[in-house]
Amino acid sequence: MYRGGKMQRLMMAVPSSAMSATMAERCALRVRIVQNDDVTYWKPHALAKPHADQLELRIADFVTSTVDLDGVPEGTNGRILLANGFNWQRYRVLFDNGIEHGDLDGRQIIASGKTAKRLAKAASKKS
Repeated sequence: MYRGGKMQRLMMAVPSSAMSATMAERCALRVRIVQNDDVTYWKPHALAKPHADQLELRIADFVTSTVDLDGVPEGTNGRILLANGFNWQRYRVLFDNGIEHGDLDGRQIIASGKTAKRLAKAASKKS
């Protein structure tokens, strides 16, 4: 049996109703999941070359859909849940209407809000 630690203290602070909540409800409640150890980060593989028009988004960045997806009309806002990939950077997005889609990239989403401002500022520094 697991005893003590950050996770147990955190779980005791979360109401039991949040434990069985859906992903959308957990994001709304902002339940924070804590890992017990530091996460190891690796440098990108030498052969992993990003595409010229690839989006550089982070987890929790805001995006907007540019095409109609299943259950998500064009122009719906969302948040990045997962950023994945070496050569093809793709994202899992939770949209405001509660629908979650994976394997999205610059063909289906664009940055919005503060994320768009951050990317524009980074692009201007590169130029």
